[in-house]
Amino acid sequence: MFILLVPVTLFLSFIISQTWSVQMSWENWNAEHRNRGNEFGKPSSQPHIVFILVDDQGFRDVGYHGSEIKTPTLDRLAAQGVKLENYYVQPLCSPSRSQLMTGRYQIHTGLQHSIIRATQPNCLPLENVTLPQKLKQAGYSTHMVGKWHLGFYKRGCLPTQRGFDTFFGSLLGSGDYYSHYKCEGPGMCGYDLYEGEEAAWEQDRGLYSTVMFTRKAIGILANHNPHRQPLFLYLAYQAVHSPLQVPARYLERYKGIPNLQRRKYAAMVSCLDEAIHNLTLALKRYGYYDNTVIVYSSDNGGQPLVGGSNWPLRGSKATYWEGGIRAVGFVHSPLLVNKGTKCRSLVHITDWFPTLVTLGEGTLDEDLNLDGYDVWEAISEGHPSPRQDILHNIDPIYIKAKNGSWKAGYGLWNTAIQAALRVGHWKLLTGVPGYSDWVPPQTFSNQRLTNRWHNERVRWDRGKSIWLFNITADPYERVDLSQRYPHIVKKMLMRLAQYNKTAVPVRYPAKDLRSNPQYNGGVWGPWYKDEQEAQEEDERYHNLFTNHLGKRKWKKKSNRKLKRKVEE
Repeated sequence: MFILLVPVTLFLSFIISQTWSVQMSWENWNAEHRNRGNEFGKPSSQPHIVFILVDDQGFRDVGYHGSEIKTPTLDRLAAQGVKLENYYVQPLCSPSRSQLMTGRYQIHTGLQHSIIRATQPNCLPLENVTLPQKLKQAGYSTHMVGKWHLGFYKRGCLPTQRGFDTFFGSLLGSGDYYSHYKCEGPGMCGYDLYEGEEAAWEQDRGLYSTVMFTRKAIGILANHNPHRQPLFLYLAYQAVHSPLQVPARYLERYKGIPNLQRRKYAAMVSCLDEAIHNLTLALKRYGYYDNTVIVYSSDNGGQPLVGGSNWPLRGSKATYWEGGIRAVGFVHSPLLVNKGTKCRSLVHITDWFPTLVTLGEGTLDEDLNLDGYDVWEAISEGHPSPRQDILHNIDPIYIKAKNGSWKAGYGLWNTAIQAALRVGHWKLLTGVPGYSDWVPPQTFSNQRLTNRWHNERVRWDRGKSIWLFNITADPYERVDLSQRYPHIVKKMLMRLAQYNKTAVPVRYPAKDLRSNPQYNGGVWGPWYKDEQEAQEEDERYHNLFTNHLGKRKWKKKSNRKLKRKVEE
């Protein structure tokens, strides 16, 4: 009897001690984080994080910026949260996404030129730690729905290899909203809808991508327990990037807009707004909302050629004028200290990495070499932003300024190089910043001409290669001060040169014909194999030919020998 009681007693005491230990550690953890929360104004436990990134939404293309486009959901969420009114992103898709994922400038990842193209053996460098990887280390369940556009030439580049537990969406930069096909040129067409690391043929039912992605995101919320594990959901909509496609019922709302491009674009934004309304309802329905931080951001400025508007800002998508890089952005959360406010502190897309990792109780190692700052207190409590400057970019490949020279840059900088820098109130541009006109709202045109904006171009400053603006006083970039304040220009050129010393070589490889979907079952997907994979595949093919074709080859060789003898 004694022999039997001892193990049972030991077992029970072990269970009790372990339970007590877990309970105590949990209580200590909660106490520690409560104290930390009281000290820093953070939540008492890890918040759920929902990051919504939309594509090509212009600065004016939201109701609260005076748009004729109706966005009641975005207006309400922003009004109840914090509007980011001094918020910057990059002028193109891949650059913004790379900086969000790494917290690092393009010059430090090698992606400082253009975008990652579907046919290039290129992706977000694998040595860079990503935002979902850091949140996963902190205990988060990490999910991505939508547009990746950070490369896929080999399997290691895919979202599920870069920190996401699940992925559903597209790998390319754009495509058909219904069929999910994309052509990169004649004979270079393929399917682009993925679940995990495989093409999602069975998931495709011709559903409009904005609706499809929202349903998928809501499904993730429904199947996760918000009380057991914090969730990071990165919802990167394809909308409102071209092609301009939208269900007909949304077009009915904008019959009064004569410009067809603008009308379709407005309808796409309305559909997006409705999708985010449904997502917000799901956050409340499934018990996330009270402990969730929602971040909303556009990836770059709008493109007037396809209906977008950045008015009254100058320039468009793909330019370093304010219209290309100043974005619609806000934070909505019950966890914010000061709700219903505007944050006018400088905030950049690289700042989300340290801000969200810190908010999620993750760790930020020094070897990450981040260019972003933790701006939560600036957003939530109105404290001054730790960010005082932004390197918008230095692109050493894009050298098209005809009048650019070292002399024009006071011997400090070659102004032929496309570069842009913000320091405090000042903004400096060199090289060719891109399409530079102010495009007035097309909606209010009395002439029913879709191309009327061509007649409204403001042609200005041809041949220049250097500009200086006080963005705080002149957000519309109408008064160039480079001649008036040469000492400011020189200081900023020196800062550019200092940044350039830290730059890594540009990664922009040539097109690889093996990327063609016709070699990959009609699907855009990984085509490149590393040395080990290639060697293994070569061995498999070698064995196949040796085993099955060896005799045939020998016979052919023998026949050739006989033929030679006969000819002789």
